[in-house]
Amino acid sequence: MTPRGLLVALEGIDGSGKSTLARRLAGALRRRGYSVRLRREPHDWQLGRQAQSAGAIDPWAGAVYFSVDRYLARPQLAADLRRYAVVLSDRSFHSTLAYQGSRLLPTPRRRLLGWIDQVTVRPDLVLWLRLSPATAIGRISARSRVRDPLESGRRLRTVDRAYDRLARRHHFLELDGTRSPTELVRDSVAAVIQRCPRPRGRT
Repeated sequence: MTPRGLLVALEGIDGSGKSTLARRLAGALRRRGYSVRLRREPHDWQLGRQAQSAGAIDPWAGAVYFSVDRYLARPQLAADLRRYAVVLSDRSFHSTLAYQGSRLLPTPRRRLLGWIDQVTVRPDLVLWLRLSPATAIGRISARSRVRDPLESGRRLRTVDRAYDRLARRHHFLELDGTRSPTELVRDSVAAVIQRCPRPRGRT
């Protein structure tokens, strides 16, 4: 089997700090000699907007749109994994399982879970930034007065519970989202190095 890079997904409710951690973690790993590719979902902004719009009415339709986006992006993801030592993804299939999946009945939820290997590549490591929905809402409100319907307190509480179930089932590394960026980067770097001790790939 051809060696490939480590796929690390950052997960958490909106406002938990995923994007900030992803950027800082990428920089910290590069300073240690790792070749790093930073990715963000959704990959196609038009599909992402369609997914959010459809998902507000029908969670299954939203999940389908997000899954199509990942399927179309899969060849480039595979290429990145061949080229880089570490690929950091701001969100993954687990986001759809948490956001749209938490609104589905058990049967379609299991069907959605069964798509993961057909649609994308499973992360080797999931860093779950856990933050209370109340704190997340405060952060979201501070950066914008207009909130997405998915960013309501009630909705985020449901998603947080879904992430908790996924974390236990798929062995996420839980990070306390209230800790300082320096501490979060330190612990994340340690987790990546444990799984990928030596830099490889593009420099």
